[in-house]
Amino acid sequence: MANNPLPEVWLRGPLKQIPALLQPVAHALLQAQEELNELMSGFPDELLWKKVAGMASPGFHLQHLAGVLDRLFTYARCEALTEQQLNYLSAEGKPTNKIYTVSELLAVFNMQVDVSLKQLSNEANESALTDIRGVGRAQLPSTVIGLYVHSAEHTMRHLGQLIVTVKVLKEG
Repeated sequence: MANNPLPEVWLRGPLKQIPALLQPVAHALLQAQEELNELMSGFPDELLWKKVAGMASPGFHLQHLAGVLDRLFTYARCEALTEQQLNYLSAEGKPTNKIYTVSELLAVFNMQVDVSLKQLSNEANESALTDIRGVGRAQLPSTVIGLYVHSAEHTMRHLGQLIVTVKVLKEG
């Protein structure tokens, strides 16, 4: 973003702990993490659930970003979603009695990025990246690397939507 004197993450060189084929995924997640934390710095908690033109709220995006990473990386491990993950999914962006803060939602996202990077660093067998993995209840076919790449592009897509929403809400 504008205030960061460093080049984008992908231009800072390889991450030593991440296998070569997964570098772009790790770079995208780290870039999203940096931009998201900068974007949300000072964002008022009372605007978390506000919508612009009927689009998703910042709170939804923050919950969804963490939840999708958790779910996609679970599928990559060839595991089924737990009841807790399914409950999290069904609650994303929905009104609740709990009052969330920006810092709480950022902490959950940041923790999930850390967990995801750890999983990427443990993918030592690059030939396993093409192993088939089922996604969702229908077990639609993907691959380990497909899940990882989708997690990166999905994260960046939601970050882009969040950037616009936050800027409009701050100016409104």
